[in-house]
Amino acid sequence: MKIRIGTRGSRLARVQAESVARDLANRGHAPEIVEIRTAGDRHADRPFSRIGAPGVFVRDIEIALVEGRIDVAVHSYKDLPGTGPDDLVVAAVPGRLDPTDRLVARPEAADPDASGIQLRPGARVGTASARRQSLLTHLRPDLEIALLRGNLPTRIQRLREGRFDAVVLASAGLVRLDQAADEGRCPPLGRSGLVETNLDPTTFVPAATQGALALQVRRDRDDMGAVVRELDDPEAHRCVRVERALLKRVEGGCQVPFGAWCCSAGPEEMEMTAVLEKDGILVRAAGRGRDSDALVNDIWTRLRGGGGS
Repeated sequence: MKIRIGTRGSRLARVQAESVARDLANRGHAPEIVEIRTAGDRHADRPFSRIGAPGVFVRDIEIALVEGRIDVAVHSYKDLPGTGPDDLVVAAVPGRLDPTDRLVARPEAADPDASGIQLRPGARVGTASARRQSLLTHLRPDLEIALLRGNLPTRIQRLREGRFDAVVLASAGLVRLDQAADEGRCPPLGRSGLVETNLDPTTFVPAATQGALALQVRRDRDDMGAVVRELDDPEAHRCVRVERALLKRVEGGCQVPFGAWCCSAGPEEMEMTAVLEKDGILVRAAGRGRDSDALVNDIWTRLRGGGGS
């Protein structure tokens, strides 16, 4: 079957789409990648909150899917807002990579003895994420937080140029690009000499669904849904479904300081940690249970009430 795969044109987005295309090709299909430029890509010099977030990296792709110009959309799941078009459904979540955030710092700015965020006092850290800004501010109020947008190669280049002392990036994106570079599918990011630290997800809570891909199809395309579901990882899908359920309660997006991370705690139990900034206060909540609805309700009640864990 010929399958048109819609994706953003960034290096990471292409690598993600290519991995899905390879899996489909291995199952006898004929995939074709279609690049679509999104609002988030067209306005790369502005904070997310000023270009209509949430959904700035997915809306144009979703429109192409609804209109039938593509058959499958490949998204970084964290780019999808809490609610989407009724005509579309996420049919599969392939195996999830590392959900953590990673601190990448110039060696002169790194301080291995610092607690949590291992940077020297007053270091300038680049990010455009409201969640990362909030966590950095609350964990290390001495740091200078500055706006940094652009794809991963651009952000690494800005760091190397000395415009920032450190940046915070999704570990999964770095892993995907490193793997692709090792296979000769893209240039290496060139991070030699930089100091990298994965941040504890129970403290520096990731964005909901970070590290996961969402394979989205039209709800009325049963044939395409059946094909895509062959790529699904049930355990990953289960955990991100719980994170998404909490995201819908928050009704957040890129401009909302909110994070959630769910992981398996056994054959039936799940653990989840979440943070939400309300009126300048960072509220934390964590829980464990077998009933996903009860777990989400419990954590949301504590986040909303401001009591935390």
